[in-house]
Amino acid sequence: MSLHSEISRPPRPDAEQNATAECDDVEPSVIINVRAWLDPLVDEDGHDPRSGYVETFWLGVLGPTATWLLRRFAGGLEQQPDGFTLDLSATAAAMGLSFRSGRSSAFSKALQRCVMFGLAHQLPDDGLAVRRRIPDVAHRHLRRMPHDVQRLHHEWQTTAITLDSLSRAHRFAMTMLEVGDDPTLVEPQLRALGVTNAVAEQVADNATRLDA
Repeated sequence: MSLHSEISRPPRPDAEQNATAECDDVEPSVIINVRAWLDPLVDEDGHDPRSGYVETFWLGVLGPTATWLLRRFAGGLEQQPDGFTLDLSATAAAMGLSFRSGRSSAFSKALQRCVMFGLAHQLPDDGLAVRRRIPDVAHRHLRRMPHDVQRLHHEWQTTAITLDSLSRAHRFAMTMLEVGDDPTLVEPQLRALGVTNAVAEQVADNATRLDA
């Protein structure tokens, strides 16, 4: 089975409406290769797929299944930077879904959405190249969001980041990593300590890269 058949056709607008567990009619495993999509500009300035930014602003654009898929891809590429193999059936089952041929299942639609929004693309070997960092959400998507979310995005992007706030947050972050905290928990823990969203995201990302 070709991965192209799973992601080539754009999903309908109701792509996330039928994302209930589909436990019957499970098909044989389909294994694909997942590799990093190298994009120096986005890799430098983009957001970790597991960050608060992506959860806050991309979730409503991608839908929950595609967002969780990106998080899984990020974790896999963090552990295996040169790429890894992904069992689509097993991954879908782990997310409470099933993988079926065609484009009707929620899992297949999630793959389609990752490609449709420019966060992944198909490789010649029928594998998938996935972004390690996610760019800022586009203005055309942002303007469709609720006004309070648009306001939060503006605050996130315009918050003044001082050296003092960065240094203080960095000390907190490194202490968390030194005592064995999960790197993905650093950002929410910093926010709980009163660190602003923009500073928490930047410091958590920097600390995680240093710890890698």
